[in-house]
Amino acid sequence: MPTLELSSIDIAYERSGSGKRVLFLNGSGATMATSAPLIRTFAKRFDVLAHDQRGIGRSTVDAAYEMCDVAADALALADHVGWDRFRVVGVSFGGMVAQELAVAGPARVERLTLMCTSPGGAGGSSYPLHELSALSPEESAKRRIGLLDSRFTAEWLAEHERDRLLVEAMGERTMNDKSPETMLGVRLQLDARSRHDVFQRLPRVTCPTLVAAGRYDGIAPPRNAEAIAAQVPKAELRMYEGGHAFFYQDPRALTEIVDFLDA
Repeated sequence: MPTLELSSIDIAYERSGSGKRVLFLNGSGATMATSAPLIRTFAKRFDVLAHDQRGIGRSTVDAAYEMCDVAADALALADHVGWDRFRVVGVSFGGMVAQELAVAGPARVERLTLMCTSPGGAGGSSYPLHELSALSPEESAKRRIGLLDSRFTAEWLAEHERDRLLVEAMGERTMNDKSPETMLGVRLQLDARSRHDVFQRLPRVTCPTLVAAGRYDGIAPPRNAEAIAAQVPKAELRMYEGGHAFFYQDPRALTEIVDFLDA
């Protein structure tokens, strides 16, 4: 797997597919491996550039950082592969990074899709996931299920097999690598995430923007998506039937998102 060396950190990345250039930005704790099904969906229509955020997966980290640093990583990666202009899709934490990137380099972003994410500040922040570390593993796991989709009670999951399988898949992801390096990377990522606030700068985003959200998202509530759409000049808001992973729950979502990016 290719790696980009940036001062004291290394960023692991991959490129797949062909077509218009799309930079894919992962969610909290997600890696290229855990996001592979989603990346493959975009790679069917696009030339997709994806990477492990600093401190996550195969990328390294050396100290605390801010959201603007992660956005700078993504821009440096685009420079590294020779991309001057490109399209961006950011999921959850990746949507926060995408907002920072589009504010920092508006002339470079042709189209922008922000999925299940928040602007921070006056526009509303996503759920403080770093606070879950203070709970017992059992309570943390229970809380995450309700945050994933506010409908997800035991009764709901007993009657909706696809949602139950989604919960099981997300649970398996969080139970994977628990090495000290991984735990440090996750902690530093959640720490940077807790200070995310790009809301007042969002009018600087100049490209057509799709803000996509799940109606039952407990991590990035719909009102936060509404705030982004109201602040970005060329934004369109679409609500889907689902929670934080609405793109796996609502069959319309990915088709519409891909079509928007390809326009």
